[in-house]
Amino acid sequence: MKFSCEKALLQAVLGTASRAVASKSSIPALEGLLLQATPAGLTVSGYNMQTGIRAKVSAEVTEPGEIVLNARLFGDIVRRMPDDIIVFSADPKLTVHLKCGDADFDILGLSAADYPELPEVEDEYGFSIQQKVLRAMIEETAFAVSTNESRPVHTGALFEIADSGLTMVAVDGFRLAIRKEPLEKLEGGAFSFVAPGSALNEVKGICADTDDLATVTLGKRHLLFEVGDTELICRRLEGEFLDYRNAVPRRNPIAVVADTKALIQSIDRVSVVISEKLKSPVRCVFEDDRVVLSARTGNGEAKDVCRVSGSGGGLEIGFNNRYLMEALKYAPAETVRLELNTGVSPCVIVPTEEADDNFLYMVLPVRLKASE
Repeated sequence: MKFSCEKALLQAVLGTASRAVASKSSIPALEGLLLQATPAGLTVSGYNMQTGIRAKVSAEVTEPGEIVLNARLFGDIVRRMPDDIIVFSADPKLTVHLKCGDADFDILGLSAADYPELPEVEDEYGFSIQQKVLRAMIEETAFAVSTNESRPVHTGALFEIADSGLTMVAVDGFRLAIRKEPLEKLEGGAFSFVAPGSALNEVKGICADTDDLATVTLGKRHLLFEVGDTELICRRLEGEFLDYRNAVPRRNPIAVVADTKALIQSIDRVSVVISEKLKSPVRCVFEDDRVVLSARTGNGEAKDVCRVSGSGGGLEIGFNNRYLMEALKYAPAETVRLELNTGVSPCVIVPTEEADDNFLYMVLPVRLKASE
């Protein structure tokens, strides 16, 4: 096996595929990267039995072949090499020689026969969406993906695909995030699936800030995300996802409009006295054209006022500071409408213009004690 490749290109493709490499595994090959050299170029694969990433790079291949190399060692060597062409050669005894400029390395590889095959994804249904839009949608919902393994289906995000577009939903029992966008291309009619949150974080990492399309294919048990020359394959999550349409109360008698940034800053100020050891909800009192925020812990007491449009009628309600702040932080709008009902009802955060209906966040309140 022999090929040559530009250092920068090889380093980039190793970084991408390494995202799916197992840090520790009973199968040594899974701690490595599978390199496959063919006349078409070089393919580098990482796989941890849950998520697999296959990335292609242009290389001059003089002898086709395949080998597995320890991901951390190979990545460290390539990163330290000078900016030049790397010449890679491997003999039948799996000894690899790497040369770049005046730098030389000899390392041992593993047989490609020891590497588990990545799953094949049957082409049942699919859709295409701009990479930058998919990346934004994942970022603006993934924060609400559950980490509680007792309901595995909620450790992922629901994708609903229809003629109207793509809807992504994440829920963790304390908050809910919904994002909607129109689609470029839809194949096979309406469908839905749940993608693991861990895999979606990797998809976000390989999507660029570009109008180029990413393609998502739904198989019987697996999902395939194709982004440029990179493929990510992961297992679908099975189970009954929350009926989110019926979980969101929309007939709320109180509605106020807030500047997103200003409200985040007010929550951030009063959160100064809150810590991991000294927890406290942020108490919000919605009055005429303003909301008074406060928090009290053993560290001290903090209070701030944020101007809003509309009247809250003196409603008093408490929130986990991080949950409320994250919902506002990821809302893709400069102003938001907060819909409220009672001190024990959820707060629904939506765009100020109903025509913009592209996001909805819901945060459950925290019961306030008289002393807080």
